[in-house]
Amino acid sequence: MKKLILLPFIAGFLFPLVKTEAQEIKQLTLEDVIQLSETQSPNALMARNRFRASYWQYRTFVAEYRPSLTFQGTTPDYSNSYTRVWNSVKGEWDYVVTNVLQNLAMLSLSQNIGFTGASISLNSNLTIENDFERETQKYITTPLSIRLVQPLFRYNSLRWQKKTEPLKYAAAKQTYLSNIEAVHTEAVMRFFSLALAQINKQIAEMNFANADTLYEIAQGRYTLGTIAENELLELQLSWLNTETARKEAEMNLRDREIRLRSFLGFNENVRLELIVPSEVPDLQLDAQEVLDLAHANNPQLLNYQLTLLTAESNVAQAKADKGLNADLIASYGLRDQDPSFKLAYQESNRSQGVRVGLTIPILDWGLGRGRYKMAVSNLELAQVQTAQAYTDFDQNLALDVAQFNLQAEQVAIAAKSDTVAMRMYEVTKQRFLIGKIAILELNNADTKKDQNRRAFVSALQNYWNYYFNMRSLALYDFVNRKPLETEYEKLLD
Repeated sequence: MKKLILLPFIAGFLFPLVKTEAQEIKQLTLEDVIQLSETQSPNALMARNRFRASYWQYRTFVAEYRPSLTFQGTTPDYSNSYTRVWNSVKGEWDYVVTNVLQNLAMLSLSQNIGFTGASISLNSNLTIENDFERETQKYITTPLSIRLVQPLFRYNSLRWQKKTEPLKYAAAKQTYLSNIEAVHTEAVMRFFSLALAQINKQIAEMNFANADTLYEIAQGRYTLGTIAENELLELQLSWLNTETARKEAEMNLRDREIRLRSFLGFNENVRLELIVPSEVPDLQLDAQEVLDLAHANNPQLLNYQLTLLTAESNVAQAKADKGLNADLIASYGLRDQDPSFKLAYQESNRSQGVRVGLTIPILDWGLGRGRYKMAVSNLELAQVQTAQAYTDFDQNLALDVAQFNLQAEQVAIAAKSDTVAMRMYEVTKQRFLIGKIAILELNNADTKKDQNRRAFVSALQNYWNYYFNMRSLALYDFVNRKPLETEYEKLLD
């Protein structure tokens, strides 16, 4: 019985705690939302993964220029068959039984030479051969051999990769920073979307309270006969409309809150309340400075350079493929064999070889020439498109700077208009209460009040949208006067 009596008290303590946890409220400023978006938003995580992929692609390129040490082994390699052997005495083929077990081990050190496109390797191998047919065992050794493969008149992919891959990686770094600025821009959009929903909710609540008060006063005046019935009905309709607007504002607020909460990676137990900034930095940008920073940092311009290099590489490849191709292969080494392992390394004989292979197109029906002309045409097209893209980029950037420089003044005007509209509404409301003006003038003042309040929030959003657009184009923090940077090593964890 005591346990049954205690249950309601325990439940009374537990349920409020659960409710408090379920209704955790986070008050966030614009700066808080921007910082959280950089670390928690799905878009930021995707940008990080894309950078990782570019990093490992660059590491693969770097590895091609470094020595590689490999070990190869074959064990066992067993053969029991007939082998055809030419008998020079008889002048005919003999068939000899082979019953051999081999075990092979080879160590190879190789290095690519990017300047010439050659590859050089040092090799050492050991073969243990057991001939069961003759009951013998021997060690076949190559203590050291060197092999050079040098393409002649061929397309040197390593040489072109040395130009393009570092540029790709540099563009990947700057693209990551640009993508993070895009995340910041989206954070601004979602912040002010919810902020405007909060403002609309506050406006709807205040309008409902004002409409309710005015309707009650109007009912008293109508009873006294100081206002006509149409004015009473107008106030009643306004009161009903504000009730509808209040419910719509509530639903819209929930929708925008869910979207921002999901963007920031919060669960449904978190409620968000935003603190809207009332000021913006007093910042004016110099168009030439922004242009210089963009030319030095913008990944889009690096991609234009990469497009030209790729087109030039394609021309070089098509030109090489349509003409004479040759490969020079040279080798030199030591080789020996002996039944004794120690003796197999003592009296090694030299082994060398040189081979040149040629490929000469004789009749290809213009295939090589056509590919070359197509590559040249694509290069010329890329040059024209890139030149036009640079021109468009510079012109659009100058326009963006000019538009940004107007935003601070627009915010100031919107803030002043908001204050004036609110004051005008209060004055109009007081005059209506003493019967000096009609309901239409009050409604007009109320509408202007709401419009100017929303216009101020929109002006703030425009300012920050343009600001982060400037940061994205120049990869520069204009408020703190420093380049945008990050610790790329930590992105790989």
